[in-house]
Amino acid sequence: MIIVMQANADETAIARVVDTIRQRGLHEHISRGKEHTIIGAVGDERVFDPTEIATLPQVQRAIKIMHDWRIISREAWAEDTQINIRGITIGGDAPMCYLHHPMSSLKKPTHGVLLDPFYRPSNPYLPTPTNSEKELTRTLLHTSETHHIQNQLVAIRLRDRTHIQAALHAQADLLYIGSDLADNRTLLHELGSLNIPIIICKAPHHSVRDWLMAAEQIVLRGNQHVILGESGTFNLHSDHLRLDIDAIVQARKLSHLPILADISQLVHHHMDSGTLQQLAQIAGANMIIQ
Repeated sequence: MIIVMQANADETAIARVVDTIRQRGLHEHISRGKEHTIIGAVGDERVFDPTEIATLPQVQRAIKIMHDWRIISREAWAEDTQINIRGITIGGDAPMCYLHHPMSSLKKPTHGVLLDPFYRPSNPYLPTPTNSEKELTRTLLHTSETHHIQNQLVAIRLRDRTHIQAALHAQADLLYIGSDLADNRTLLHELGSLNIPIIICKAPHHSVRDWLMAAEQIVLRGNQHVILGESGTFNLHSDHLRLDIDAIVQARKLSHLPILADISQLVHHHMDSGTLQQLAQIAGANMIIQ
């Protein structure tokens, strides 16, 4: 169950709701927004009648949630979440935000860059960077500062949970969690304790439920700055991954979180970047990596 408190509800009213939840054997999760506080009752909510909670002081409404994800659901919050990073707003009716991949051949101006400094090729015969961790961190910080001087956002892709501190030291504005880490619950829980926007991409084999549950794992631990990322799913008719338009549309209906479409690896001779961008925008993406 999700309990939405009235605007600027006081701590006494919040504490009373929490006490009521605990008395029924459930535990609470509190999310504090600029105006509203949202309280999640975690556990078997069948012991509650929503009208019972709704009559408590300064409660705006109480909603039973039918999905496995709760805090990020549209039932919990009907309005689109907006995340502001360095003066750039992502989500809702804000203009589309564009990031570019350093290897992209596109020269179109963008709002920032996605860096992938921890990538190592899986092919053992390809050259592997030999920079020490200290050298890599120093180079990464210099690169971030260069983009920040140009008022650009810097997203850094993590390849392992041990990369978190290096990315934070490099003053990353967003942490990008690719599909290879979307099932790493330990990492998701650690990201939930940070105060930095997270992009969580679904794996090609993931359902929309898997995708939203991964995001819920982060938000449940306090980090509400989460962006859902779609970077490609399996295509039965081609060797190329395809942009999962259905998943973006469905996620927009089920969750209030912003959505990113990473098309940087999806362009091929049958599907150009312009078409992919149009598809992503029509489906409801708020952010594109090209």
